[in-house]
Amino acid sequence: MTAAGIARLAGVGRAAVSNWRRRHADFPKPVGGTETSPSFALTEVEGWLRRHGKLAEVPLRERVWQQLTGHPEGPVTALLHAGCVLLLIHDRPTVWLEASAGSDEHLAGTLPEALAQVLTRPAVPQNLTAPQLRPSVPLLRGAAELAAELGARQTFEFLLGRHLDANPRQYTLTPADLAGLMADLTGPVRTVLDPACGTGALLRALTPRPGQELYAQDSAPELAALTALRLALHTRAPVHAAAGDALRADAHPQLRADAVLCHPPFNERNWGHDELAYDPRWEYGFPARTESELAWVQHALARLKDGGTAVLLMPPAVASRRSGRRIRADLLRRGALRAVLALPVGAAPPYNLPLHLWLLRRPEQPPAQPELLLADAGRFTGEGRGGPDWQGVREALLDAWHAFDRAGRLDERPGLARSVPVIELLDDDVDLAPARHLPPPAAADGPGRLTDVRARLDETLRLTARQIPPPVDATRQGAAPRRPVTTVGELARGGALVMRTGGIGGHARVPVLTDHDVLSGTIPSGTLPESDEDAVLTEAGDVVVPVLGGGSVARVIDDATAGAALGRNLVLLRPDPAALDAWFLAGFLRGTANNRQASSYASTATRLDVRRLQLPRLSLDEQRRYGARFRALDEFERALRQAGRLGEQLVRGMYDGLTDGTIPPG
Repeated sequence: MTAAGIARLAGVGRAAVSNWRRRHADFPKPVGGTETSPSFALTEVEGWLRRHGKLAEVPLRERVWQQLTGHPEGPVTALLHAGCVLLLIHDRPTVWLEASAGSDEHLAGTLPEALAQVLTRPAVPQNLTAPQLRPSVPLLRGAAELAAELGARQTFEFLLGRHLDANPRQYTLTPADLAGLMADLTGPVRTVLDPACGTGALLRALTPRPGQELYAQDSAPELAALTALRLALHTRAPVHAAAGDALRADAHPQLRADAVLCHPPFNERNWGHDELAYDPRWEYGFPARTESELAWVQHALARLKDGGTAVLLMPPAVASRRSGRRIRADLLRRGALRAVLALPVGAAPPYNLPLHLWLLRRPEQPPAQPELLLADAGRFTGEGRGGPDWQGVREALLDAWHAFDRAGRLDERPGLARSVPVIELLDDDVDLAPARHLPPPAAADGPGRLTDVRARLDETLRLTARQIPPPVDATRQGAAPRRPVTTVGELARGGALVMRTGGIGGHARVPVLTDHDVLSGTIPSGTLPESDEDAVLTEAGDVVVPVLGGGSVARVIDDATAGAALGRNLVLLRPDPAALDAWFLAGFLRGTANNRQASSYASTATRLDVRRLQLPRLSLDEQRRYGARFRALDEFERALRQAGRLGEQLVRGMYDGLTDGTIPPG
């Protein structure tokens, strides 16, 4: 395990681990890694932390995770081995019990034969040997113990989710809400293909039904194997997963599926343009080298049966690039492209672009007067990093698509959706960007809404003016008093408060308080990787502190925010009301000098060691006096934020109204 893993175990910053290494001669010696990034043995670290009173017990989840990250063959191999055993536990628990009853050598020796009974999918590692499995035995026993608590499927989801979360730049993920929307747009289907499956999020989002069969392929063998294991644990439907580039080496050339779901790689130049010039899949035109996404579109159509539906996630440029206009035109003429739906900014990576969903249907016969559904859910963009208002997005897009699919056309929904006759789109550009074809929002959303915003801003400014802190009496200023101080760490050890760190998994329906929410003072807006891990839930009176970024921020949880899960890079302090006033605690934690002395600095980030934050030792009555003043400052700060947001809405609305003609200049 690394120094970062040790810090996570002990609930401290990495600077504290560096100090322990310098100050304690008995601190475990590195067993691997490099001089600048050494790794340590988990058992030795655990023993040292316990001997020095810095750790009561390593949680089982953390122990298994550290065994996975410290695996000599790397975390992906460890995850695959753990997934194979979890599938064995899921399908044939008695076989696992018999194999695991003996020594580690016995387990490693008997596992290959036992795993052969369940590992029948081509993408999953076959013919695992005892020497290959021997280094994984401690991890496998830990994973089995965790599966006894959570279940085999939930354990694999926890380990996979944490691995993906720890390596965000290595994988392009499809968020669960978006995957669910794409699956719902296909309707009830039986045979489904994802030719660029990644970690299997799209196929996992499908509603199981009798007779269902799932087909998956990915160019990365480890992702194909992880998808096969994930789906095998999630559903009883047959799973046909394969490794390989679906454009160059299609693993399912004879398949005619009911539906294709795909989040293809974006903007790839090396997609096979030179090798595939005469491929029969290019029914609608040979894609240019810069149009890899249109190659994926035609691959999806080629794998559909007549009348089958494909839903693909696309970068917005595909709807308007000149190099793709001929293919777009042919897709429209022949009725293959049925809808282009613009998502809000933040729906999926890259989060700064409003990505599109393309809905295609393999035409049984060309329609007489085809129309294209265009919709834009940009109005549902969220304020925080938690993403858009997914409930609003789902309701708007699903309702528009279902109405259009039934009737073949859709009446205008100003600012949201309309169906456009294909003949109107077949110009020199064949530009299919929804925003360029949708009518503006209804007038009722213009001047009337701005009048309401102006009234709210006026009232907020009056309230803000009344909350301005009173002037400071300069005659009473002097040298700062010297008061005895304590630290958060000492208060935690003494039982005056409980300290918890943010989780990395939890139930999907629980709103998550993110570090951005704390910094911006907004409602919980985030999500956590879906698992059955027990999230840390906030309670009224808790104090939440971000540990990254270098800001002096602490937020007291109120009734409206209570019950949210604690997100990453946050520390929760739960004071004992008989010993500490929550507002007193939060106020002193926000001191600039206090944060500076408790922070450690790296080349690109600042990390706060919350245990080192200081506050004075005062009686509870004196704490409450300070707390009342800090609370008044917090209310003033929130009023300023609200006034700023309303001011931005008013200015933006006035610009829009003046430019689109709904507001006269005078």
